[in-house]
Amino acid sequence: MSKTVMIILIGNRKESAVSVQKILTGWGCLIKTRLGIHDGVLEKCSDNGLLILELVGDEEKHDELMRKLSLINGINAKLVKLSVASE
Repeated sequence: MSKTVMIILIGNRKESAVSVQKILTGWGCLIKTRLGIHDGVLEKCSDNGLLILELVGDEEKHDELMRKLSLINGINAKLVKLSVASE
């Protein structure tokens, strides 16, 4: 069994979140699970965020999604491929 996870660190969340969301919407069929985390609420809302995506589908498309996200100022995206040996 193997899983592909993309971890996205978002700086300047208020400025870059719309661009990130547009890209994720366009590539939504690759995203099985999405978890978004940022510190604070209401008046103390953080300007940084973390997204964790579980991806499905073709690895080349995963690479392209990461490349597109990484072009946005203040975004750092990394792919992590995990697997366990089958018994």
